[in-house]
Amino acid sequence: MRLVVQIPCYNEEAMIAKVIADIPRSIPGIREVLVLVVDDGSTDQTVSVALAAGADCIAHHVRNRGLAAAFRTGVDAALRLGADIIVNTDGDNQYSGADIPKLVQPILRGRADLVVGDRDPSSARHFSAQKRFLQAFGSWVVRQLSGTTVPDAPSGFRALSREAALRLNVVTSYSYTLETLIQAGSQRLAVSSVPISANPTARQSRLARSTLDYVQRSLVTLVRAYAMYQPVRVFATISLLLFVPGLLGVARFLWYDVHGVGSGHVQSLVLSGVLLVIGLQVGLIGLVADLIAGHRRLMEEALYRLRKLDVVERPLTTPRSYSPEPPPDETSESITHV
Repeated sequence: MRLVVQIPCYNEEAMIAKVIADIPRSIPGIREVLVLVVDDGSTDQTVSVALAAGADCIAHHVRNRGLAAAFRTGVDAALRLGADIIVNTDGDNQYSGADIPKLVQPILRGRADLVVGDRDPSSARHFSAQKRFLQAFGSWVVRQLSGTTVPDAPSGFRALSREAALRLNVVTSYSYTLETLIQAGSQRLAVSSVPISANPTARQSRLARSTLDYVQRSLVTLVRAYAMYQPVRVFATISLLLFVPGLLGVARFLWYDVHGVGSGHVQSLVLSGVLLVIGLQVGLIGLVADLIAGHRRLMEEALYRLRKLDVVERPLTTPRSYSPEPPPDETSESITHV
C-alpha cells in the first residue's frame, strides 16, 4: 500500500520544510510514504527548500494557475506514482502531519473512499467569529446539497482512495474542496470525516482577497456544481418559483372576471402570463440540462476508464526516470523526481 502526500504550494519557502518534516514516513498498514510537492508557479525558493527538506517529487506549473489546478496536477502525478491512497495537505502548515495516520484509517479499513479532516471550526479559537459562522453555515449548505455528513466542508486536509481519485473531476478553477464533496455525493462514494487539529497560520489566506470575495466565489462554485449534477432539482425549483405565482395570478384574474370586475386587472394578467411563459421555458431548459447531465455521466465513466488505463500503461516504476508528456494545449507543467 503506497501513500502519496501531495502539498500544493505557492511561495511557501518559509513553511514548506516544516510541513514536509512533520509528515510521518512510517504508518501502520502503509508500505511506503512519498511526498509530492506541487509548485504552482512559485517565484521564491519553495522548490529548492522542499527538495532539501526531503520531498520525493516536485510537480511544476510554470505560472500560477490556482489551487484547483494544483490539486488536479497533484492527483494526476500521485496516481502515476502508484498511489493507493492520496493525502492532500496545505503548504502553510495549517494541518498537522501527525494526523495523517488517523486520516487514512477509514480508507485502510475499507469504510471510506474520501475522508475529510474536521478542524471543528465552530470552536477554533484562531478563527474569527465571522469565519466560524461562515464555515459552519457553508458546511451545512454543502451537507444539504451533497447528501454527505462532513462537518468541515472547506477543509483541504483530506484523503482519497485510488478509486475516488480516478473518479473525481475538478471542473472549477477556484477551489476543489466544495465541488469534490458534491461530486462524491452524486457518485455515491463513501465519505467520512475524522477530527483533526489545526495550527494558526502566519499569513492571510491567498485563496480570496476578502471574506466577501470568498463567499461570492464559494457560492458560484456551489451553484455551478449542484446544477451540474442535479439540474432537474435546480431548474424545477426556479420554474416553480415563477410558474406558481403566474398561475395564481391567472386564477385571481379569472375570479375577478367571473364577478364582473376583471377589466381592471388586465395588467396583472399580462404579468402572470409572462411568469408562466418564463417558468415553462426554465422547465424546458432543465429538461435539456438533465439530458446533458446523462451524457456527462457517460463521459465521466469513459474518462474514468481512460485514466485507469493510462495510469496502468504509464506507471512510475522509479521516481528518478518519470517525466509525463504535457497536454496538447498546455505546456506549463512538468514533473521532477529526486
